[in-house]
Amino acid sequence: MELPDHADAVLSVVESIPPGRVMSYGAIADVVRAQGGVASARSVGTVMARYGGMVCWYRVVNSVGRTPPGHELRARALLAAEGVPFRGDRVDMRAAAWYPED
Repeated sequence: MELPDHADAVLSVVESIPPGRVMSYGAIADVVRAQGGVASARSVGTVMARYGGMVCWYRVVNSVGRTPPGHELRARALLAAEGVPFRGDRVDMRAAAWYPED
């Protein structure tokens, strides 16, 4: 499947998230922009909604650690299996957030 350039950039960042860690939509957008692309948290969400099934979609959460809407239970189970810590119904972002090194 041929992906738009911006979608390919987003999915490449998502694929780099190691097991047991997560990134927010905004952090992914920051990385795509740092690589010379164009992205916002909203556009990352759109890419994930359309193409996220191709990658570890459950490792992408919002800035406060909420899992993808409509997929909360499945995402929580997958993340918990990788050892991601939770605080209530949210990912513990202090412990689990990841950002690639330069």
